[in-house]
Amino acid sequence: MPRMLDVSDAVRAEIGDEEADRLLAGENAPGSYDCTSCRTPGDSEQERTSTVLFIGDETAVLAFAHASCLPSQVVQVTEEQLQGAVRSISGDIASSGSRQTAPEPAVLGVTSGLMLIAGELHPALVVEPTAPIVRPGGTGAGDDFLPLLIEQGFMPVPELASVPPVLHGWSVLLAVGQLHAVLQPGSDGGQPVAWWQAHQPLQVTDGWRAAANKHQQVLMFAAPVGSIGRQPREDLLRDALDKAAANGKLVAAALPLAGT
Repeated sequence: MPRMLDVSDAVRAEIGDEEADRLLAGENAPGSYDCTSCRTPGDSEQERTSTVLFIGDETAVLAFAHASCLPSQVVQVTEEQLQGAVRSISGDIASSGSRQTAPEPAVLGVTSGLMLIAGELHPALVVEPTAPIVRPGGTGAGDDFLPLLIEQGFMPVPELASVPPVLHGWSVLLAVGQLHAVLQPGSDGGQPVAWWQAHQPLQVTDGWRAAANKHQQVLMFAAPVGSIGRQPREDLLRDALDKAAANGKLVAAALPLAGT
């Protein structure tokens, strides 16, 4: 059965007309899949599905997403990020010298919410990857997500009792009431670069935006894969954060607000 796939011109140019036509005919496309954006199940026979091609220097990874979450597109990533994600998910190191289809890379899931800390509401972002994060160049099967962030200045959070310290050099980019990116310092003191960037600007609530403008900063909490999950309500998100903190699986920082 033909799949309800969207293959953009950019993706077609990378994978070739023959492969693109096979995907559209349903020969190589999965029926069911986990959306590379929202991580919930999708079905390319029942709903419009985007092909998303992650490209490193030598490796390409074809992933699938709900068309309502992401448009079909090509995403450039570093080879270290791509190879690390392949190792962490499959344990296989993709061979260099040729592009190939491999398991999709880890994606940073970002959720916004208001957190009550010391009697005051603060805007917060909760970051949880979809797979273990391997240190660039590493070969282990462990998860280096929190150690890498701690090295950048994020602090372990044993409980959500106080606002974490400000991490200077990092910031949250909010423009026209939408969340665009989390920025980190550039190399050698250069311009800030995106640590995380939304594929499409994310809407935030009026309350979240008002709190961000009031405090001129956003609290960012990060936890390894499987610690938080997708929570439909802010109270459930807070419960999950409290549990992650109690289990020693939460780091945080206050990031200055960039934009309005």
